[in-house]
Amino acid sequence: MPCTYIADGHHRAASAAKVKLALGEENAAATDAKNKSTTGPDYFLTTLFPSNQLHIMDYNRVVKDLNGHSVEDFIAKLGNEFDVVAYEGAYKPTELHSFGMYIAGKWYTLKAKPGTYNDNDPIGVLDVTILSNNILSKLLGIVDQRTDKRIDFVGGIRGLAELEKRVDSGEMQLAISLYPVTIDQLFTIADAGEVMPPKSTWFEPKLRDGLLTHLIY
Repeated sequence: MPCTYIADGHHRAASAAKVKLALGEENAAATDAKNKSTTGPDYFLTTLFPSNQLHIMDYNRVVKDLNGHSVEDFIAKLGNEFDVVAYEGAYKPTELHSFGMYIAGKWYTLKAKPGTYNDNDPIGVLDVTILSNNILSKLLGIVDQRTDKRIDFVGGIRGLAELEKRVDSGEMQLAISLYPVTIDQLFTIADAGEVMPPKSTWFEPKLRDGLLTHLIY
């Protein structure tokens, strides 16, 4: 096996590495010896999948408000960086740099115009980066998607109907559907020593997990 990539669970892996470093070599070895096993801080549970058995799904966005813009003004401003076309029915992007937008009960297609993203930057060329730079940050004032309470994320496994539901209910005003990140894009970024932007990949299959208890009477 020439190499492995952390496709999901990188926060847990980073935390495990920090625990190992915090304990130090001697304490880690003593912990392993005390447990008489290899389950100490030198190890953590993981599962490996061949890349051809992984499926990356879209990871879509919903936003609570338009940052003071009217619907008409917002759509007009999108035209600076995107070709915006009304669309009949829900739109699931079929190629990179294309997006679906659901707003005020209608779907639109957004196609990023050439020159509005950096083809030579493995992160800058990602659709999640194009969305972040040219819509979320520039028009909606959402700079940090990890902490901003005005944005939420919808895994592609829930379908486009979930996006419509969140907007039609009045909970959100805007939904954006994305084309999934490709395996090759993920590998290119990892090989360059970079980190994927937050909430950019939804992987399947996901392993079942949970907490089991056994009552003793």
